[in-house]
Amino acid sequence: MVATVRLLGIDWGTSNRRAYVIGPGGSCLHKHEDAQGALAVQGHFLESLQALRHHLGLDAHVPVVLSGMAGSALGWQEVAYLDSSVALSRLPETLVPVNAAPGCFIVPGYCHRGEGAVDVMRGEETQLLGALALQHGDGWYVLPGTHSKWVELSEGVIKRLSTYITGELYAAMRSGGTLAPLMGGGEDQAALCEGAGRAQDGETLSHTLFEARARVVSGDADASGTASYVSGLLIGAEFAARTGGDRGELPLLRLIASPGLNAPYLQVAHMLGYATRLIDPDQAYCAALARFVEVITP
Repeated sequence: MVATVRLLGIDWGTSNRRAYVIGPGGSCLHKHEDAQGALAVQGHFLESLQALRHHLGLDAHVPVVLSGMAGSALGWQEVAYLDSSVALSRLPETLVPVNAAPGCFIVPGYCHRGEGAVDVMRGEETQLLGALALQHGDGWYVLPGTHSKWVELSEGVIKRLSTYITGELYAAMRSGGTLAPLMGGGEDQAALCEGAGRAQDGETLSHTLFEARARVVSGDADASGTASYVSGLLIGAEFAARTGGDRGELPLLRLIASPGLNAPYLQVAHMLGYATRLIDPDQAYCAALARFVEVITP
């Protein structure tokens, strides 16, 4: 395989790591996924990369592009954020060499400031570049996850960026606190939509989350649907924040996520009247890596 490999791309997250072996023409020759995220490697990024190379049968001459937490303060080498005025198409020319590892490069994340607010991303910018390379164009992108991102692109530039700790908050409430004993149920599509609908009413989220408990202890709702209801509240709050109460003409939403993460967002989006387009996250990531190949390999 080594003779045909052009690049090893790694999406190095906090908990998980995804590696993509890229061949001629930007083709994906192999995908590898493990739990060796930034927290798990405990600072031993070089040793972890060497072990991954060995596992994949790749020698030290294959260049590596890292995105995600590898460039954060918790990562291998902290890399400054790009200003959001820098077009995504320029990402390949902004790669930062890793000091201790020749042939390794880190993709900078983005920092967006506007209307008195500030937001950041690391990792998602690579998927967005890939989505543009796949001709998905400007408009609204939603990247669900632990920290869900809503991004509006115009002429390939980030015009708006909002992050929501939806996944992190849901996991925290399910693992501890007064709602946790009620959140053991499975998926309930009706409860999900009910929660998402409640989130559109303009009530403060901290109130509607408590209301999820009150519904059960008062006998107005069954506990089996609480987990889905809470999920609907949190996801619905993202949609409510985008509209700000003004529905207007609803834009096409491009969702970049695995099927498991996409499903509840799709359900809520369709309930609220949005048109959607699904973008495979692996395809988007590899399309971006193909652009990096053009810059760092002869």
